[in-house]
Amino acid sequence: MKKSRILTISVLLCAALFSGCTQKGNMQEETLADASVPAAEKEAGTAEDNREAETEKEPEDISEDVMPQTDERGTQAACLPDGMYTAEFQTDSSMFHVSEACDGKGTLTVENGEMTLHVSLGSKKILNLYPGTAEDAAKEGAELLMPTEDTVTYSDGLTEEVYGFDVPVPVLEEEFDLALIGTKGKWYDHKVSVSKPEPLDNDGQTKAGDVGSLEDGSYMVELTFEGGSGKATVLSPAALTVKEGAVSATLIWSSSNYDYMIVGGEKYLPVNTEGNSVFEVPVLEFDNPMDVIGDTVAMSKPHEVEYTITFHSDTVKPAE
Repeated sequence: MKKSRILTISVLLCAALFSGCTQKGNMQEETLADASVPAAEKEAGTAEDNREAETEKEPEDISEDVMPQTDERGTQAACLPDGMYTAEFQTDSSMFHVSEACDGKGTLTVENGEMTLHVSLGSKKILNLYPGTAEDAAKEGAELLMPTEDTVTYSDGLTEEVYGFDVPVPVLEEEFDLALIGTKGKWYDHKVSVSKPEPLDNDGQTKAGDVGSLEDGSYMVELTFEGGSGKATVLSPAALTVKEGAVSATLIWSSSNYDYMIVGGEKYLPVNTEGNSVFEVPVLEFDNPMDVIGDTVAMSKPHEVEYTITFHSDTVKPAE
């Protein structure tokens, strides 16, 4: 009995010693493994962990004018006031083009935000157009664009009858699908685009955009403002000042985050120190989009954003 008790105690002591040796060995292995990793690799691992942690943070609020505004189709939408314009019409084929008498342009009509371009083509060889692909145009029930008979006049006075079409324009400055069928009875796919709209006056003539016809004084004018994300705007109507034939506009932004503007290559600073940003800038022309830049400090660093401003001459009236 005494021998059995001694044997049991001996077994327990051996097990305890074996367990302690194992734990010590593991700790030594971990220490040696850690020591074998260079310090640079440890720091890199730490930096990587920090970057992953930062990635999981909520993104900062986006500036009001950093991202381009898009419509539900994902394309940049153009906003033009209702009215009539001339606009350039480009295609992907030399066989499909506007009549040479029209200088590559058509008449763009904007009504309730819908844009339609009437183009006079180079002949009567194109019988129908379709706003989409050739595959869809060939389907039963497809609504084809029917031609009109247009008379064009060349620079030498000669006239010619050609086919014209009213083409729906989904977006400006970007390509869209427009299929055609000719006298051979086969549909063809084409890409076209409409760009550079210029307002027409009541007589159907392109407005000159002259800023020198106003007498010295104070006026108000309606303007169209485009560009950026669409979140920032400029107040319309704006105040106009005419002095010795020079026209300037007072632009009041919807944001206080603009610290300068660039117009005609010149830099202009705000004329106020509190409230929304206000600038006095030259009006280079009426009725045509005027390229400007606004620098916003809404984000962590300043960001220049491109805009266009169109001052409408038919809305100018003396300030009250």
